Amino acid sequence: MKTVVVTQYGDPEKYVRCIEVPDPGAPGEDEVLFDVVAFPINPADISFCWGRYRLRPELPATPGAECVGRVVAIGRAVRHIAVGDLVINLDRENWTQRRLVKAHRVIVVPAEIDVKQAAMTRINPPTAHLLLSDVVTLNRGDWIIQNAANSAVGRLIIAFAKERGINTVNVVRRDEARQQLADLGVDFCVTDSENLARSVRALTDNTAIKLGIDAVAGSATNRIASCVADGGVVCIYGSVSRENIVLPPAHLVYRGLKFTGFLLGRFLDRKSEANVAGIYREIFARIAHGLRVDIERVYPIEDIGEAIAHADRARDGGKILVAPNGLERLLPARQS
Repeated sequence: MKTVVVTQYGDPEKYVRCIEVPDPGAPGEDEVLFDVVAFPINPADISFCWGRYRLRPELPATPGAECVGRVVAIGRAVRHIAVGDLVINLDRENWTQRRLVKAHRVIVVPAEIDVKQAAMTRINPPTAHLLLSDVVTLNRGDWIIQNAANSAVGRLIIAFAKERGINTVNVVRRDEARQQLADLGVDFCVTDSENLARSVRALTDNTAIKLGIDAVAGSATNRIASCVADGGVVCIYGSVSRENIVLPPAHLVYRGLKFTGFLLGRFLDRKSEANVAGIYREIFARIAHGLRVDIERVYPIEDIGEAIAHADRARDGGKILVAPNGLERLLPARQS
């Protein structure tokens, strides 16, 4: 079977390869075997290939934080999963044609969910969900501010906040991205600048902002913090700038701001398996009712280098997907 491997940390165009490896074999009694139908290429996956991600396993290593698959075999002790089920995998190493994992590490996707959308449910939707529910208590009418608002997570935060009646101020790095978000019906959108706090105060009529969500880091964290009301919280979940955060002490000493970080795995690990499954059920329900992430292109696994390069230059556009077992697997199942 075909699998993607990183042979050396560095430029993915040089060191990421699609190779042939042995099939994983039949499942053990508590295992599930599935064909990978599709996987997205996320910024964290690209950072992994470069060796910039928090995880740096021994090489060669297979990237891939998420995927969607079709079950082809189950162990004799597995009761809640059936052959033919569509599943998402909570484990990594998903840039491959076939995976063998413990049954409790997969979640069954409802049959009505579009398979391409299902491929993107493992990380970004629960990240947006938990940023709005588990960092601070947010009520209808509260205000938040986020940067990288035109990213996949940013757009989901906008959608989920609107459902809950939470007002959003959305910060982007380019003026042209503001029109993209205007089409989503955002409350306020502003281009990042050294005068961000002043611009936000004018837009919101000095309304107190309870939570700042930062995906950029570097000096952007300070600008987001300057927009948050005294005693509020700033949560950092990414580092698009690849820069260290530098903050003036006044934010903590005089203004009483609280700074915290978000890592999806750590937040999910605090919850029971039933609670985690419930989060994904809620996400699946949203997808069934129209929640969509734009998809720019789907590649075969053999063109993984081209796919990574496309994903890296199109971070503000639609997602790049890879179909390891053929594009026809992305089509809806035929009805008998």
